[in-house]
Amino acid sequence: MAAADVAPQFGAELKDNFKPVNAWVSNGISWLDEIQQFYRERSAIEKEYASKLTALAKKYHDRKAKKISALSVGDTPTLTPGSLESASLTTWTTQLNAVESHAAERDKFATELVGHVAEPLKQAAAQYEEIRKCHAEYHAKLEKERDASYGELKKAKGKYDGACQEVESRRKKMESSFDHSKAKAQSAYQQQILEMNNYKNLYLISINVTNKLKEKFFHEYVPAVLDGLQDLNETRVKRLNALWSLAAQLEETSLTNCMNHAANLLSEIPRNDPRLDSMMFLQHNVTQAQEPGDMGFEPSPVWHDDASIVADEAAKVFLRNILGKSKTQVHELRVEADKKKREVENGKKTREGIQQGKDNRSEVDVVRGIFYLQEALHEVERKWVTAEVETSTIMSVAGDLSVGAQNHNFRSQTFKIPTNCDLCGERIWGLSAKGFDCRDCGYTCHSKCQMKVPAECPGEQSKEDKKKLKTERQEQAGAVPAIGIDSSAASTAAPSLTRQNTMNSLSSGYAASTARSMSVSHDMTQPTPEHPAEAAPAPVAETKPAAAKRHRVLAPPPTAYSSASPVNESSASPSKEPRGKMLYAFQATGAEEVTVQDGAEVTIVEPDDGSGWMRVRSGSQEGLVPSSYVEAAPAPSPAPSASPALTDRPGSIYSNSSASLAGSAALKRVGPAVAPRRGAKKLQYVEALYDYEARSDVEWSMTEGDRFVLITRDSGDGWADVERGGVTKSVPASYIQEV
Repeated sequence: MAAADVAPQFGAELKDNFKPVNAWVSNGISWLDEIQQFYRERSAIEKEYASKLTALAKKYHDRKAKKISALSVGDTPTLTPGSLESASLTTWTTQLNAVESHAAERDKFATELVGHVAEPLKQAAAQYEEIRKCHAEYHAKLEKERDASYGELKKAKGKYDGACQEVESRRKKMESSFDHSKAKAQSAYQQQILEMNNYKNLYLISINVTNKLKEKFFHEYVPAVLDGLQDLNETRVKRLNALWSLAAQLEETSLTNCMNHAANLLSEIPRNDPRLDSMMFLQHNVTQAQEPGDMGFEPSPVWHDDASIVADEAAKVFLRNILGKSKTQVHELRVEADKKKREVENGKKTREGIQQGKDNRSEVDVVRGIFYLQEALHEVERKWVTAEVETSTIMSVAGDLSVGAQNHNFRSQTFKIPTNCDLCGERIWGLSAKGFDCRDCGYTCHSKCQMKVPAECPGEQSKEDKKKLKTERQEQAGAVPAIGIDSSAASTAAPSLTRQNTMNSLSSGYAASTARSMSVSHDMTQPTPEHPAEAAPAPVAETKPAAAKRHRVLAPPPTAYSSASPVNESSASPSKEPRGKMLYAFQATGAEEVTVQDGAEVTIVEPDDGSGWMRVRSGSQEGLVPSSYVEAAPAPSPAPSASPALTDRPGSIYSNSSASLAGSAALKRVGPAVAPRRGAKKLQYVEALYDYEARSDVEWSMTEGDRFVLITRDSGDGWADVERGGVTKSVPASYIQEV
């Protein structure tokens, strides 16, 4: 047999053809079982003289003929081998021929054959099979990681498409909106564009990361596994040669009459170079590598865009935060990757020592340890590659945005007390509503807002400074820059593009929380209030655009600032029944209630008995209405000061929403939340756990132990609506308990 001129490299030549290589190596390992079984059967037949031994040789000649293709070139060769046999099969044929010549002298040799050849072959087959399974499991993990990276890319694409679809939806909504809601629609549209740009950037970054990981999979990871399988097969052949040599030596000692045949066998076995089998398999299984092409940017079908990363000022904030995280990880991951590479190399050197007989440790244990180390190395390398690609991608487009950035020292936080996000101004509250706060300056934000926070941390601040910064940030939280819209056009279309509370209903817990947001802007961190109430300036409705966030403010019920004088029987109506006027329209929701229009004159049949309801007559209809919806008519008196004039009533602070700013004074007013009717259902009482001082006229001040009627439970904003004396206001939900 001719020696192999060039050492074959499966990893460099076969690329990702793992399945045929794995099947070929598996065939070679399973073949060891047949060989050791051959020696066991031969040992039993040795005592049956030449006839049995000749029959056995013929039997394995036939078996070999059936497996020539599988053992020489594998199960699925790309090139038909014809009548060629591998070097190992040629050596095996020579040995079978020698067995037929040695049929006369086998009695003493039978016992030594089992102990010195068959058992070692069985152990070697089990050992090599475990090593092969390690390779197969590792390749399966690599494929799983590759598919996972493809899946992440697909998710990023889906999020980008969804964001594009949302932008289109907001655009249509903006075009179809009326003047009084045009500003809010434009603001939502611009905000969604910013969100879409962020998703687009993430999608483009994910493409680069996936391409890089794919390149390493096809050019580094899989070739390394194929080289390992090649080394395993060549090691198996070396081991097989050693056992064949041992069997031949035993036979030479016991069979002096067959010395010539044994010498011929000994001269043939060493010529079976393991690389010859590998070379033959390689020549018959070379195929064109089918590596998939690089991933490219796919524009959304509803938002046509190019493959350029958005680098405007809003996007730079997001990119700067990504760059800051990635740059800090690159060096750390590079050092960790180098350390793990050295550990893997040391493990491979240990295995080489075992194969050369210089180390007595178990090769299976060493190989398993190598794969554990490689798994950890690949995990670090994936993170390293991801951080490097993110860094290079961002810096190639926008430069080093991290220069001069003052990053916040964020920590993960669960806010048990209602807290506002300093970026978007919305609530962060609830066991599942996690967010972040800066250890230095106290900046708070949602988890979804963290990457959008500008890197402008002022550094470590005192407690008082944190309060001031909190107030300033909350005032600026609602300001959203208009993008792609002419400023003059925007100013004429609506008063402002700032966020507006356009609630037109006082249902549930929103009735009190709208006005409450004007005064409560600090974080509540303890069940018991730490800070005294601060007098909040009275909100004034404006008719010009405002730069800061403006909240909708509700007027207190009319009974809070006007009261009816006692009815004078002498000046009463002939029917002597008190009369009143509806301040708000009321729609009946039950059989005992009555529907009355805003401004209608009504006769009070039964006054409020403390339940918050009164019985009135409107025309021919009679029923219950909320007491806070009716203003009792004052009794006539000759003295000018007998009853307050309507002009003494404070100016309305009902709303400064976009509808009011547009001059729509004729809109129907909506009444305040009402208590449940007595007898309608069982009342639920609550008790104050702590003292609390009201910060606005829509909140109750309470002392520990005070009782209220529960109207609305916590609707998610951390506040509950309760009633006392027929008046409904709000209190912190965490400060009360049901009784």
